[in-house]
Amino acid sequence: MRWLVGWSSIAASFGTAGRVAGQGGSGPAGSHGSHGSHGSYGSHGPGGPGGGPVSGGLADADAARPDDPTAERTVVPVGAQLLWGDPDPLWAVGDWRPDEIRTLAADPADPFTRLAVLGCCGATDAELRSALLAARGGALRHLTQWSGSYTAVVQTGRRITVVGDLAGARPVFYTPWAGGTAYATAALPLADLIEAQLDIGHLAALLACPDSPEALGDGTPYVGVRRIPPGHALILREGSREITGYEPVASLAVAAPAADPEHAVEGVREALVDAVRARLTAPRHAPDMPPHDPGPVPGMGPADRRAARGAPAPAPGVGADLSGGSASATLALLAAGLPGAPGTVLKQSGERLLAVTFNDLATPQGREAELERARAIAASPRLHHVVVAAAEEALPYADLDGPLTDEPGPSLVTAARERRRLAAGSADHFVGHGARQVLDAHPARLADLLMDRRRRHLLRPVAALARSAPGDAALSLLVPFSVYSAARRLARTPYRAGMEAAAARLREGAVAGGASNPVDASLAALTWSRPGPAAGWLTGEALAEVSIRLATAAGRPPLSLRPGEARARAALTRHAADHRVFEQAVEVRSQRLHAPFLDNQVVRAARALPESLRVQPGARAAILRTVLSSAGVRELPPGWGAPTHTPNETATRVGLRAALPSLLSLFTAPLLADAGLIEARVVQQALLDAAEGHPVPLDGLAELVSMELWLGRLLARRGTCWTGTSTPRRRAVPEGVPTPRPALS
Repeated sequence: MRWLVGWSSIAASFGTAGRVAGQGGSGPAGSHGSHGSHGSYGSHGPGGPGGGPVSGGLADADAARPDDPTAERTVVPVGAQLLWGDPDPLWAVGDWRPDEIRTLAADPADPFTRLAVLGCCGATDAELRSALLAARGGALRHLTQWSGSYTAVVQTGRRITVVGDLAGARPVFYTPWAGGTAYATAALPLADLIEAQLDIGHLAALLACPDSPEALGDGTPYVGVRRIPPGHALILREGSREITGYEPVASLAVAAPAADPEHAVEGVREALVDAVRARLTAPRHAPDMPPHDPGPVPGMGPADRRAARGAPAPAPGVGADLSGGSASATLALLAAGLPGAPGTVLKQSGERLLAVTFNDLATPQGREAELERARAIAASPRLHHVVVAAAEEALPYADLDGPLTDEPGPSLVTAARERRRLAAGSADHFVGHGARQVLDAHPARLADLLMDRRRRHLLRPVAALARSAPGDAALSLLVPFSVYSAARRLARTPYRAGMEAAAARLREGAVAGGASNPVDASLAALTWSRPGPAAGWLTGEALAEVSIRLATAAGRPPLSLRPGEARARAALTRHAADHRVFEQAVEVRSQRLHAPFLDNQVVRAARALPESLRVQPGARAAILRTVLSSAGVRELPPGWGAPTHTPNETATRVGLRAALPSLLSLFTAPLLADAGLIEARVVQQALLDAAEGHPVPLDGLAELVSMELWLGRLLARRGTCWTGTSTPRRRAVPEGVPTPRPALS
């Protein structure tokens, strides 16, 4: 896991962090190089770039003998790389590549006006310097207009500005500490720093209403650690803090002018091509290669020989998923077709880009069309196709051992399955995550069309839902009326009334089960807030606490009072948070996963698409087909762009049956029950019902199992993210899961 961390203190006497002898506090960021040297990677002891010792970190305010000037009590991140020193230090922690850390100073005579950009950023040095000067005057949006995925930190004197992204895939967290504010791009380091306890209410909201940011607020699983919303920046001035948005706010008095569809699609094409090009033009990295393969061994294939030597390293160069869907195929074809950017370090036989397809041998039914499309696309001479086949060993729930992630997420139950596929990929690997949330229309956008009196644009999406409805033709005729009535009701429901109604449903325990078909899913989504798939297994006390959160949020209006736009932003935020957990759970050493659809510029361009275009059936496939056509790819296999978002229920149930004994043992004495969120016997019965094939929300079970796994890994850890010469070990959740408070009589 890679993250950056720093703080801003109210007192300059606390700013001894990272002071480098002979540097005057400017640190290594005083140079102009875009890829400047930052000293030895992972060190936090002596030997700073100035030749003298690095004094390490902020004085620990809680240490004993605070008046003793000879006592050396410091706190520094473990394995940290100092980017700049006092009075407001900044570190990069983890296996960052040299080109992923760029620091720049505006003027050699002003070393405290500087910029750090961490991640993949397509900006030139001149663009970075221009944005730094603009940010010094308060124009923060310039820091988010480059292609790529990155985090920007600006220091101008004693003012620190940390800019988050639009989707939420690169969040920023903060917490009060030592008379100031500490910030990081991960929540767990800050929880370690303040020894935070678990926020049980936040965990309950994650299970009860995962798609409602109103219930989650700006909280995290740790008490005292906060998250800035997507599209906002954290500004620190000598201890004080401010959270401000950098995106223009739409007027509530008049609707936005109608966008030209062709011009909007052209903007998406340019943003997506630039996002892919930013990764292709970045320096190539050859991962740590395993020992040389000695050759064939009787009875052992290449995969067996690699397994005997340990986990294989990803191939050098650039690769992409190729599942047969439109999102991954678009990225693979764009990356293979852009000129002047070789895809591999060791180019052999003209291979350019490694395309990886996963073939589930345990449940081959239902995915034949996708595999056939993937084979047809991979026939391009620019692609080298690799099919990763696996059987029972790669089913969901097959291997529940894994790393501790920053937060819980449903991808923990499928991490081993996904890691097997990604291990066959490249050092830089494209994934199509986020395309559906960025380009598709949330069902609640039908209400926005009604608010704008554009009823005729509802005909095609409602007709498509009617065709997808199961049952006889008589029942299908009722679908348009049901969808139109639900959209009209949502359009006439104010935000406050909608949130209060959602809170009342939770208090009454009126939690519906999972949707069984697209029509039910669309009808359930036509609301301001809806319970999550795991809400039915929560206790009444947990649901009541979440209902209080929703009722409180009813008095705080969202960024947009249009239900479709607000729900679409919430869905994107939820998916970006899950993608971040996915990255950490399936991490392969020396590999970088790239999700261009979650980049700032792609999200910004997609938001300019008119709603009338979004809601049409097949809109995402049509947009991506236009993107590929402009890039020279005009021949696509039949069925390309067909919906592939239905989960593979068969594989999930087979995996549940195979892992049922371990899952039942996991919920014999679960930590979630200790926290008062669930009853163990209820979840065990749900697991038995799911294994037997009864209609049970499988995604809700995945969220319960993932959160239980995450809690177990969090409490089992013995390490910490911080160290110091005389500092006691700081660790989050030092007292275990808090016991639930007694219910009010």
